[in-house]
Formats: sequence, C-alpha cells, structure tokens
Amino acid sequence: TGWRLGWLVVPDHLDRCADALNQNMNVSAPTVAQRAAVAALSAAAKPELESHVRRYAANRQVVIEGLTAMGIAPSEYAPPQGAFYLYADLSAHGVSDSLAFCEALLTEAGVAMTPGVDFEEPGSGKGEGRVRIGFPGATEDVREAMRVFGEFWVSPTALKLRGK
Repeated sequence: TGWRLGWLVVPDHLDRCADALNQNMNVSAPTVAQRAAVAALSAAAKPELESHVRRYAANRQVVIEGLTAMGIAPSEYAPPQGAFYLYADLSAHGVSDSLAFCEALLTEAGVAMTPGVDFEEPGSGKGEGRVRIGFPGATEDVREAMRVFGEFWVSPTALKLRGK
C-alpha cells in the first residue's frame, strides 16, 4: 500500500527538533492508517503480533543456517534485529554484479532477492557485491527458498557470475 505509520524515540533535548523536522516531512498519516495502528497495537492484537515475531525469528534462523551452509560467515552480513530481511555482502565469494546475480537467481531458480545496488550510493561500488534477503513469509517457504538458493549458489550459472 505504501502507507506508513511510525514513531521515533529521541532524548528530551531533541524533542522540539524532531517535531520541527517531522512537520516539514509530512502533514499526517492517513486516517485509515491511524485507526489500523490503534487496532494493531491493542491488547487483543498482542498474541497475533507475538506470533509474527516468533515466525520472523524462526525464519531468520533458517536464513542464517542456510548462509552458513553456503560458507557465508556471520561477519559477511548484518544480523537482523527487528526486521524481516538480512543484508549480506557476497563480494568475498566473487559476487560483483548483484543485479545480474539476483536476476539469474530469479530466472533460473525462482527465488527473489534484492540487489544491493538498490540500497547503496550509485558509483560507491558497495552494492555490487551485496544482496538483501527478505524472510517475511511462512517458515517452510523460507526454508525451501534457502535450499534452492544453496543449490543455485554452486550451479554453473552462479559460479560463472562469481568468477569461479
């Protein structure tokens, strides 16, 4: 939908600055988003929210285990803390064109991930070796996607893209 509703926690001495900045960035969240947020943050919604947190934690573990099996070390990705995606640097494994790598993964293996060039400053050279792996779905789907990604990782196409 593109609708966002959020909050910011700042030290007391920055409160007025944050208010001034926020007033210049938007007028207000849409009414429907405000009402949905009230319902989503109610006590009645807490069990459902907690189930999502547990699922995301399980999915995160599946992704980490999959990356480990592929030889990707914890130092090569930003450990997700509160998000349902992981940002990995695959450059040490030969990935130098994240867009081509992600296109091949989608076309040949049916697994989608986002190339790092979408997140880094153009021309910085950082995004070319990085990918973002999302894991918001069902744990079994994430497990299957990581299995397929692992197979693709050692496929002739991936090895060529990785300069191997």
